[in-house]
Amino acid sequence: MDILKKSSISAITLTPVILAGGSGSRLWPLSRSSYPKQYLRINEENNFSLLQNTMLRLKGIKNVNNPIIICNEEQRFIVAEQMREIKIIPQKIILEPLGKNTAPAITLAALEAFKVNQDSLLLILSSDHEIKDEAIFRKVIEDGINYANKGRLVTFGVPPTRPDTGFGYIQTNDELTENLKFSKIKKFVEKPKLEIAEKMIQDKHYLWNSGIFLFKACVILKELEKFEPKMLNFCRESLEKGLKDLEFQRIDEASFSKCSGLPIDIAVMEKTDLGTVLTLNARWNDVGSWKAIWENSNKDNNGNTLKGKIIVKQSLNSYIRSEDRLIVGLGIKDLIIIDTEDAILISHKETAHEVKKVVEELNKNNFSEGKLNKKTYRPWGSFTSIEKGESWQVKRLEIKPKASLSLQMHHHRAEHWVVVNGTAKIEIDEKISILSENESIYVPLGSKHRLSNPGKLPLILIEIQSGNYLGEDDIVRFEDNYGRLIRENST
Repeated sequence: MDILKKSSISAITLTPVILAGGSGSRLWPLSRSSYPKQYLRINEENNFSLLQNTMLRLKGIKNVNNPIIICNEEQRFIVAEQMREIKIIPQKIILEPLGKNTAPAITLAALEAFKVNQDSLLLILSSDHEIKDEAIFRKVIEDGINYANKGRLVTFGVPPTRPDTGFGYIQTNDELTENLKFSKIKKFVEKPKLEIAEKMIQDKHYLWNSGIFLFKACVILKELEKFEPKMLNFCRESLEKGLKDLEFQRIDEASFSKCSGLPIDIAVMEKTDLGTVLTLNARWNDVGSWKAIWENSNKDNNGNTLKGKIIVKQSLNSYIRSEDRLIVGLGIKDLIIIDTEDAILISHKETAHEVKKVVEELNKNNFSEGKLNKKTYRPWGSFTSIEKGESWQVKRLEIKPKASLSLQMHHHRAEHWVVVNGTAKIEIDEKISILSENESIYVPLGSKHRLSNPGKLPLILIEIQSGNYLGEDDIVRFEDNYGRLIRENST
């Protein structure tokens, strides 16, 4: 590949590259790997998810393309649906078969953008950040475009307000002030110990690493060719051996798995001579912990943030959130309390960062609550597990208007459907039935069947499963509107 070949396209556009592959375990139990924090609607100013706000805050910047999004293949339909909600059609949704950190993900996006225009400017964004001063953010990005157009690899540093050990830091060559807001990069510092972080925030040569980058596709690929040629080749190979799947770009797992799992900071930015950091003072927050959520939320006169059905008395400086049940707090202080359908977190604010270790322990001991939500999202809608026994299970299914499950059968279970709201079209062994509210139907074990919503409103059913095995992989598909035929066997 001739990276320096002159582009034939004169108009340079900005392509957002949104990294949406994280698991968000530090915000457990609300965020889990099946539905991590970037897809949650936790913004107090609007009802959009963190992912949606990542794209929406770019409005007002000139010549912005639709994004390239890199996500876990299990979350692809969540990404596609959330982009549809805000009327965005991504250029590409690249599916990672496994997480390999930011350098391989950015390399995939750069290779794809290079095919269209090798001088494309890539704005690398994490999908789980909050930025309160969006006008300032857009202005700093526009300033960064000037440097990136000159062949610089630009990153954005946030002036630290506290000695936070959860953030990485950037050491600059020059001391940044109100009059000097850019510098060459001296080095990156991974999450430091507290005593080191306390010294850093006293030194004007240190900024928090925002994880936002801006550069030309051809420039970052040239630097990758210099510093990480194997990674570049494996990423190129994984794309060449991949395949288009509806609106998604699948990549070859065998090739991609050979990539080193490095962040772009270590792979390129701390080695290159082209690094430039600009000050980003736009009330940035990476929403990395429940304490950070509390710090950036609106509080009552006692410093409490209350979400859901909450009553507190004589309580101070706490974040309490209930997704369903009533929570009553009496005489509490500095606590994080998160209540979901199947798990409750109670933590002091100063130990909330330990949640990630708890999730690792849950997964190690095969607790389903570590990864799975009671509510599971599918391209046709969602299902919620209500109750489960050894040989039976009750679920609530919600099917979107005009959507349909696959034509399928089960080897180990029968199903009974009761329509709660809407109209259901049901095919069982080629016989079609139309069911309305309070009507039910039985699907025998081994029958070929399909459930559809022909109406304009959501269809809600109660599903009772019975059988000797109730796993989601007991599905044989014959037809599917979402391309899930051979590779997957899940609802």
